[in-house]
Amino acid sequence: MTSEYCIEIFQQSIRDYHVHDNVNTPINNPHTTGSLEHLLYAKNWVDTVQWHLEDIVRDPDIDPVTGLHIKRRIDASNQERTNLVERIDDWLLDEYANVECKPDATINTESPAWAIDRLSILELKIYHMQIEAERNEATKQHKELCLYKLGVLLEQRADLSLAINQLLSDLAAGDKKMKVYRQMKMYNDASLNPVLYKHKSTAD
Repeated sequence: MTSEYCIEIFQQSIRDYHVHDNVNTPINNPHTTGSLEHLLYAKNWVDTVQWHLEDIVRDPDIDPVTGLHIKRRIDASNQERTNLVERIDDWLLDEYANVECKPDATINTESPAWAIDRLSILELKIYHMQIEAERNEATKQHKELCLYKLGVLLEQRADLSLAINQLLSDLAAGDKKMKVYRQMKMYNDASLNPVLYKHKSTAD
């Protein structure tokens, strides 16, 4: 796996979503279930839907009930995103399970999958900044600013891609050791979020 291959799958997911450009469009993952490609596509699809939910919920005229419904949907999406990142890390743990780490092998500041998560979000930023840079009704100043920002995003993609490839290469060579910590998010857990468990206690 390389960062370039991840980007290819992310772009495929983004293109597929924008065929209908609707947050309620069901995912139609073209990759084999259980494969890394399937996980990467699913991950970016969640990111893409959430990107548009974040746009919708910021409508100044949104009905408060609708807004709350979307906010809770975003919370659920964040949890799904975390779960998919951890499943990608699980896949990579298996991939490098037989690599013998060198005595001086170091640990990276983040796992490969969380770096890949950033790459997925970055691909969405690039896609939408490109649209803004070419939007017909936008002012010349707006387009020029977006073109500048697009250049920064493309440079960031190149740097992040290189860093991910170096990390994967170091893991394969045993220069870095694969170690994963779970996110252990608390706000969606009824046993860990005080508001939720107090509410449950009151209801009982």
